[in-house]
Amino acid sequence: MDKENRDDFTFAKLCDLKQPVTFRISQLEGNRTPKSFTEILENPQLRFHGLQSPTLSDLYVTCQLVADNKPLTIPFRTSFKAFKNAYIWNEWITFPVRYCDLPLGAQITFTVWDIAGPRAAAPVGGTTFRLFGKKWTLRRGKHRLLLWLGIEADGSVETTTPSKLEVRDEMGRLEKLVKKYERGDLPKSDWLDKMTFRKMEEIHAMEAQKSRNLFLYIDLPRFDFPVIFCEPEPPAPSSSISSSTTPSHPHPQTPTTTSNNSLDTHLWSVVDPEVSRENPVEDKHRRLVRSHRSGPYDRDLKPNAKDRDFISQILAYSPSHPLTSEEKDLIWKFRFYLARDKKSQSLTKFLKAVTWRDPSEVKQAVEELLPQWTEIDLDDALELLGPGTVDSRVRAFAVRQLSRADDDELLLYLLQLVQALKFESAATVQKSSRAISYDDSGLADFLIERGVKNRVLGNRLYWYLIVEVELEEDKVVSKMYGRVVFRFMQRILESESGSERRELLRRQGQLVDTLGKRAKELRTSKDPRPKKIEKLRIIINDSKNNLSSITPPLPHPLNASIEITGILPEKSSVFKSNLFPFLLYFHCSDGTEYPIIFKDGDDMRQDQLVVQLFTLMDRLLRKENLDLKILTYDVLATGPSQGMAKFIPSKSIAAIVSEYGGGAGGGIINYFRASYPDEGSVGTAGVEPAVVDTFVRSCAGYCVLTYILGVGDRHLDNLLVTPAGHFFHGKTHPFP
Repeated sequence: MDKENRDDFTFAKLCDLKQPVTFRISQLEGNRTPKSFTEILENPQLRFHGLQSPTLSDLYVTCQLVADNKPLTIPFRTSFKAFKNAYIWNEWITFPVRYCDLPLGAQITFTVWDIAGPRAAAPVGGTTFRLFGKKWTLRRGKHRLLLWLGIEADGSVETTTPSKLEVRDEMGRLEKLVKKYERGDLPKSDWLDKMTFRKMEEIHAMEAQKSRNLFLYIDLPRFDFPVIFCEPEPPAPSSSISSSTTPSHPHPQTPTTTSNNSLDTHLWSVVDPEVSRENPVEDKHRRLVRSHRSGPYDRDLKPNAKDRDFISQILAYSPSHPLTSEEKDLIWKFRFYLARDKKSQSLTKFLKAVTWRDPSEVKQAVEELLPQWTEIDLDDALELLGPGTVDSRVRAFAVRQLSRADDDELLLYLLQLVQALKFESAATVQKSSRAISYDDSGLADFLIERGVKNRVLGNRLYWYLIVEVELEEDKVVSKMYGRVVFRFMQRILESESGSERRELLRRQGQLVDTLGKRAKELRTSKDPRPKKIEKLRIIINDSKNNLSSITPPLPHPLNASIEITGILPEKSSVFKSNLFPFLLYFHCSDGTEYPIIFKDGDDMRQDQLVVQLFTLMDRLLRKENLDLKILTYDVLATGPSQGMAKFIPSKSIAAIVSEYGGGAGGGIINYFRASYPDEGSVGTAGVEPAVVDTFVRSCAGYCVLTYILGVGDRHLDNLLVTPAGHFFHGKTHPFP
């Protein structure tokens, strides 16, 4: 490689490759000549060899991973296969060893075996293949291995069965050119390539007929970049390191080789304990570049076309994307230009470019530039309330921006805003060393104020806070949430009809507590499901539990806009599941029914988050005039291992296929036709067109959304369809 292209060279380190060693045994090529009659007369046992069979014999291949004269795995063997015209296995072999654990001298031995009589086998030939080349790179792609006839493979370091010919034949030369072509080292021309490969096939056939050698073809995984042998860096030493040691390099260094391919023992890779600390030279450079002397000049700076494109690229980064020092310096250089431009996303990137330990930078950023961004988007305000914002004045600015959001939009992000209170605690109550100023940003007061004004918002805020209080992961954070709940209750009491509203929240808690205790009792009992259903209905009818009749009407914890008057025992049931969740039908004050699923023993916070993301994505798609009929439903965690969700009448695809049949014209179509028939429709198989359209759109939408979120457990019992055509996901477990 020349020096001009060295900076563009990209590689991967072997220590980062965590996949197991995998390869494919493709085929055996060459002519096997049967033994002559003279040889059979001299050795009658030869007549039992598979070589003497008029058809292709049942060959198999054994392979083993070895290194330094020691086996690393047990021998692996290909499965039985009946050959017709050629010895082709096309079988993948996976060793229980990861690439990152391979030593430099790793080899794979291959031995092809043939039948040599009853319970006997004879080696057709063996070969030994080195996994690393001369330049310490992992081999990849297709390889042709020479078989040494009549002997097993030798796995020693100085092997007697190397896989390469000492003198390369014509096919070896052509295959080397093909590898260069596949790597892109040779120019491509469609019309010439077709002629060339056709000629190579002719040469290959001729060489195979003339050659007396046997060759085994294998395929190794192809990687996008060369993989260089590199052992993982050693852990940081506990004691001080001698100054005579050699410093480590950022790139893997190829050790000096000796005649026996051993490492040169006088070279050592040592971890630099100062590498994670800030470079004083770079810090001095940053302070000079951002000196206050350049402030007046920076006010009139405008980026050229190149810098403007680079800034646009930086602004397009995701919120979790870290900025390099060069990117931060560029953003800081044109900070006044960005402030005049007033783009919402430029503020978050600008604040990431601020050095918060420099008082002069903090003063200019917070007191002079921050007020120039008069309005920012709600999602950018949420980013400013994350753990990366250490100045409470910036957080207070984000809270002021949130006040522009209406209650519906605030309810959509309420879960994240409640979580952001944890970082308020770190910056204010605990006086963290990361904090720049200790004034309260007012996020808790803002949420309390909006929760007092809107009953639906306040009801959801109350349950979000209660769940955090009950968590015992961090007692300090739990106490902080407890103080917020206390302030919330105090503000409710000070509001109009506050005592009545506080009593409603208390009754909601009593209802959830009763359901939770009964759910735990039935879940832990060993009664069969019919008995559990019977007990549940008895519990609901028992007047002591105050479940069948709820007076006065109570706002439902899941949706405070709905007032419930009791639970219908005759419709309530217990699902057939490990946790035996309840199906409860609440009777509403307007005469309707509101079915829910109540679970105990399951963390519903994950389902709560995923459904919230579904709702958010659906709203974003609708803004682009794309209605995918995404069916969202209310989910509420009422405790760390307890919660409820609205029940959507539906059936799983497995149940639909079992009940309505499968195949063309059956299954789901019959399911839709049973509820929404339309014999006059054309092209929808007797189903209302709106139902089919809803199914197609919702199926496409949920496929995309669950893929983006990494939702797993997608089997037919977990994919649900409503009679109206809405397709949705039952459980939202992450993909393993």
